[in-house]
Amino acid sequence: MTETSVLDLPERLSRGQRLLGIDPGSKTLGLAISDSALKIASPLETIQRTKFTQDAASLAEICREQRVGGLVIGLPVNMDGSEGPRCQSVRQFAANLADKAGFEQAIAFWDERLSTAAVQRFLIDEADMTRKRRAAVVDKMAAAYILQGALDAIAARARTAGDPTGSGSAP
Repeated sequence: MTETSVLDLPERLSRGQRLLGIDPGSKTLGLAISDSALKIASPLETIQRTKFTQDAASLAEICREQRVGGLVIGLPVNMDGSEGPRCQSVRQFAANLADKAGFEQAIAFWDERLSTAAVQRFLIDEADMTRKRRAAVVDKMAAAYILQGALDAIAARARTAGDPTGSGSAP
């Protein structure tokens, strides 16, 4: 598996490639996509999980269609910062994407603590969505929340490296 730091992802991308954010759950995979400038994460879709081979095939097709060069996968770290069985499951999912499904994209993990809770709170308080409608969008919104956190970290690193635009390329 080609695991890397989120901060190193831009160097692994070819021009015009994007990042795919994944919020892996036991029943669904929430997906979000970045723009090619790596500034904005947008919710994409939610895949109902079935067998790994079918899930991997769906992800591979999305990666082809969307010109994805790297994956940011939410890692469900415990509140105390430790990694439990859920983290182990997510890491195994990522390893299987590389080893069994042949994914060549760089893979980075992003701490997703409270991402679903934050999105739920937003959808209730700000969007005033019904429970049924929230259930339909929460996973892809959580993926966008995770991916946006990673994109913000990339932009912050670019700013501190002397690139005021945050584009990742120094002047």
